[in-house]
Amino acid sequence: MKKKNLRADVYDYVKKQYGSEPEYLWARYPGYAVFRHTDNNKWYCIVMNVKREKLGLPGGDEFADVLNVKLNDPLLADMLVREKGFLPGYHISRGCWVSVLLDGTVPMKRITALIDTSYKVTASAAKKHQIRPPKEWVIPSNPKYYDIVRAFDSSDTIEWKQGKGIRKGDTVYMYVGAPVSAILYKCAVIETDIPYDYRVKDLTITALMKIQLLRRYPPDRFTFGVLNDEYGIFAVRGPRGIPDSLSAALNGTQTV
Repeated sequence: MKKKNLRADVYDYVKKQYGSEPEYLWARYPGYAVFRHTDNNKWYCIVMNVKREKLGLPGGDEFADVLNVKLNDPLLADMLVREKGFLPGYHISRGCWVSVLLDGTVPMKRITALIDTSYKVTASAAKKHQIRPPKEWVIPSNPKYYDIVRAFDSSDTIEWKQGKGIRKGDTVYMYVGAPVSAILYKCAVIETDIPYDYRVKDLTITALMKIQLLRRYPPDRFTFGVLNDEYGIFAVRGPRGIPDSLSAALNGTQTV
């Protein structure tokens, strides 16, 4: 039984998922198609028709369609090329590129996952920020400057200083400073990059984000002492990520 050629399926996927069209850059190789990012022009995958003998496969002068994708893990790349249907990156051996046969040996579902990985690995810093999964942060709130307790008693949605790296869809846990010294609120970031200009001696704010209250926590549950002793958080001076153990506790604890 003749195996299916998945070249057209790859073309359809990258067009629907990323809006990419094939670029044929070499007159000598009309079967080589490059797909690239629009902002940094980096290739994220290449489809080629290569003689099987050049790939180290039986078949001599017969051609095989292969897809080159880039991974971010040398160990994974080394493991893949040991599997049927995977080969070291043809003509791109450096940078964790691997070649995938498009003859149906590797299922299309797995191929699309590899394309997605390659797209993320080769993306610009700005695009990586846009396409990264939602993140959880702990953010300090200083009662000296703002009474967040009163604010959330009045409304479930407030504007707050936007921390670097935070984007819409993230989750922020508000740590209220002394005399409370504990995480009191879980909030969803529902809007970012709201223009703002506020400057005093030791505080500058140039952008705001809008956050929506999701949960409240007892003031004696996630105290500074607990964060320090149980989760290895020794300071909350600015936005910071949280360990998985703290995330699990914050999402599983009883609210008030």
